[in-house]
Amino acid sequence: MSAWLWRFEKSDGTEVEPAVAPDEFTTQGDAESWIGEYWKDLLAGGADQVHLFEDTTKIYGPMSLHAETAADSEADSGAGTEKTGTEKTGAETAEA
Repeated sequence: MSAWLWRFEKSDGTEVEPAVAPDEFTTQGDAESWIGEYWKDLLAGGADQVHLFEDTTKIYGPMSLHAETAADSEADSGAGTEKTGTEKTGAETAEA
């Protein structure tokens, strides 16, 4: 059975001890849910970024724990900007 683990770092890549001790997770979803619950505590405790590992294989990272960095990345990539039925694009507004 795989173990999903987080590595906690300062922004320069130096490993730090987490402010909240993580569990050893059996699924990626459990690990990601945990980071979603505790990222603010981890940030306040000195971690700036995290990496997710499945056993010894790095899955992704570094992922910033700073909210403004994450929001900027989403805005730049277009993530989280799904158009709803009540919004109009610039072209649609010009036609109206």
